[in-house]
Amino acid sequence: MGDDHVGSILSPGSARRPIINGAMQPPTTSSRNSQLLREYMTMLRVEKGLRPLTCEAYLRDLEQFCEHLDVKNGLLASAKREDVAAWMEHLRTHDRTDRSIARKLSCLRGFYKWMLLDKRMSHDPTVNIEAPSTWKVLPKSLAEDEVSRMLETTGVAAHHPQADALSLRDHALMELLYAGGLRAGEIVTLRVEDLHLDQQRAQVRGKGDKERIVPLGTTACKALEEYLQRGRSQLAGKGLQRALFLSVRGKPLTTQVVWSIVKSTNSQASPHKLRHSCATHMVEHGADLRSVQTLLGHADISTTQVYTHLALGRLKEVHRLHHPRARRHGAEAGA
Repeated sequence: MGDDHVGSILSPGSARRPIINGAMQPPTTSSRNSQLLREYMTMLRVEKGLRPLTCEAYLRDLEQFCEHLDVKNGLLASAKREDVAAWMEHLRTHDRTDRSIARKLSCLRGFYKWMLLDKRMSHDPTVNIEAPSTWKVLPKSLAEDEVSRMLETTGVAAHHPQADALSLRDHALMELLYAGGLRAGEIVTLRVEDLHLDQQRAQVRGKGDKERIVPLGTTACKALEEYLQRGRSQLAGKGLQRALFLSVRGKPLTTQVVWSIVKSTNSQASPHKLRHSCATHMVEHGADLRSVQTLLGHADISTTQVYTHLALGRLKEVHRLHHPRARRHGAEAGA
C-alpha cells in the first residue's frame, strides 16, 4: 500500500485552502494542522513502514491533541509545554487509563521528534512531561467523622458489660490501625511484647523488617489493655502464641481477616485507607511531614509529601481565616 492509503486516512480536502471572491485565502489553523498530519502519516507509512491500523491510531491521538489546541486556535507547530501538560491533565481528569495516556504522550513525542529532525520546530513541547508511571497517585482517605463512626461501632460492642473476646479484639485492632497508621501486614505480625502501653508506644516491624517506634494515644492504649486483660486470654486458651491478635482458634490473624474486620464497619473502608486517614488527618491538624514520615515508616520523604496535597483544603481554609488580606477580601465581598 502506498501514499494513496495514507492520504485516505485524513478527510478529503482537509488541507485545501478556501477561495473567496476569486482569491485564495491563507491556510486556516485547522488546514495547517491537517497538512502536517498528512505529511507525518506519509512518513510513518512509507519511511517507517508502519501498518495502516497503527497509523490510524496515531492519527486519532494527534487529532485529539489538535482539538485541544483548537480551543485557543493553536497550531501543532507552535504548541508549548503548557499545552501538552494541560492535555495530559485533561485526559487524567476524564478517567482515561494510565496506559491510554502514556500511549498518547508517546505518540506526541514521536511527532515532535520528527518535527525537530525535519527542522520544522526549534523546541520540543513534550520535554519534561511526566509519563503516567511517574505520577503520584493521591491516596484515598476517609473523613474524620467516618472514622469516628467506625470506631464508635466497634466501641459500643467492646464497652458492653457482656462484651466477648472478639468484640474486644476488633475494637483494639481498629483503634491501633488508626492511631498508629499501621499496615495490615504489620498488625498481624505484632507480638504481645511489642506493646509498651505504660509508655504509650508499640514497636512495629515494617517493610524490609525495618523496625520503628509508633506512639499510641490514650484511647488506643485503653482499648488494647481491655483486650489483653479480658479478650486475648480467652482466644489463646492454653496456647503459647506470641501474636497479639488471635483468631477464634487461637491462631495469629491473617491480613484477610483484618480487611474483613475493617469492612464490617464500613464497606468503603480498608486497612490502607485507615493508614492514609491517620496521615492525612495529622497533616490537616498541623503535623510536620518528618513526623508523619517517621510514624508511617516511609524510607523517603517524597512518599510522605503526597499528603500535603490532601491537606490543601484545610490550608486554604486556614489562610482564609487568618491571613489579613484574605479576611479583608472576604469582608468586602460580603459588604
